[in-house]
Amino acid sequence: MKSLQEDIKSGNFKSAYLLYGDEAYLRQQYKERLIHALNPEDDTMNFSKYEGRGIEVREMIDLCETMPFFAEYRVILVENSGFFKNKCDELAEYMKTLPEYVRLVFVEEEVDKRSKMYKAVKSCGSVVEFAKQDEKTLMRWAAGILAKEGRKITTRDMELFLTKTGTDMGNIRMELEKLITYTMGQDIVTAQDIETVCTTRTENKIFEMVRAVTEKNQRRALDLYNDLLTLKEPPMRILFLLSKQFRQLCLAKKMAGEGASQNEIASRLGVPAFVVRNIMSCARSYSIDELEQAERDFVDAEEAVKTGTLQDGLSVELLIVKYSSARS
Repeated sequence: MKSLQEDIKSGNFKSAYLLYGDEAYLRQQYKERLIHALNPEDDTMNFSKYEGRGIEVREMIDLCETMPFFAEYRVILVENSGFFKNKCDELAEYMKTLPEYVRLVFVEEEVDKRSKMYKAVKSCGSVVEFAKQDEKTLMRWAAGILAKEGRKITTRDMELFLTKTGTDMGNIRMELEKLITYTMGQDIVTAQDIETVCTTRTENKIFEMVRAVTEKNQRRALDLYNDLLTLKEPPMRILFLLSKQFRQLCLAKKMAGEGASQNEIASRLGVPAFVVRNIMSCARSYSIDELEQAERDFVDAEEAVKTGTLQDGLSVELLIVKYSSARS
C-alpha cells in the first residue's frame, strides 16, 4: 500500500496495477485516488472502464493499441473481470508488450496468485492487497476521524462501537457520520450516544441473543429472536449464524483450555481480540461436551427443516428455549 501511495504522490506510475482483497472500503478509496491521479482532468476521451465477466479481451487490446489523444496516458479501468481467477492467456501475454502510454488498473475481490494474469501484472506493475484491518488499526482510524471533528472517545466505548458496526470500514465510516452528526456540540462521544444512534449488525444482534441464552435470560433471548424476525431476517439465516456463534464458543473454549492466548484465539476465529473476551465470557456457561452437543443439535435442526419435519421458525425457538433453560 505504501508503494501505491508513493506512486500517487510522486506521479511516477507503473504500467499496470492490481488492487484486490477483502477490505472493500480501502479498495474503493485507493481505486478512486489512483484513477484521479492518472486522469486528473476527468478526460473521458482517454479513459475507459470495463466491468464484470464477459469482457471482450480483443476489444481491450485494440483499445490499448490506440494512442491517447492529447494526453500522457490512456487509462483503462477493469473491475471484477474474473481474469485473475479464470484463464486469460491472451491478455497476460499481451501485458509483456504493453505500450508505454497505457496504464491498466485492475480491481478484483479475489485473485489466484498462480494465475498468469497475476504474474503478468506483478512483472510489469504493482499488486496491492487490501486485507481486513486489525482492531487496533480500526480503533486508531475511527478515533482519528472523530478527533478531526473535535470528538474524544474512551477505548471501552470504542470497543462498544466496533461490536455494533463490525470490522467493515465502509460500515464503520457510515456509523461514524451518524455519531458525529448526533453529537454536534459535544466534546465526548459516550456509550449512550452509541447505543442511541448506531445500528447493530445482524451478526451482532445474534451475539446479543447468544449472550442472553448463556445468561439463561430466556425472555430476552426470545424477544431478540422476535426482533430479528420483525426485521425480516429469515429463520434459516438466524439458525446458521446461531450455529456459527456456538461453534466459536466451542473452539474458543477448547483453545483456551490448551493454553492459547487471546490473540491466537482471535486470529483463529477471525474476530477482534476484544470480541474474544465476550466469547469466552459466554463460553464459561457451558462445558465442551454441552457445546459439542449444541453443534449437533443445530445440524439436526437444519436437517429437520430441510426434510419438512419441523417448521423453520419453530426450530430456532426450540433451540433457544433448550439452551437458555436454567439447569435443574
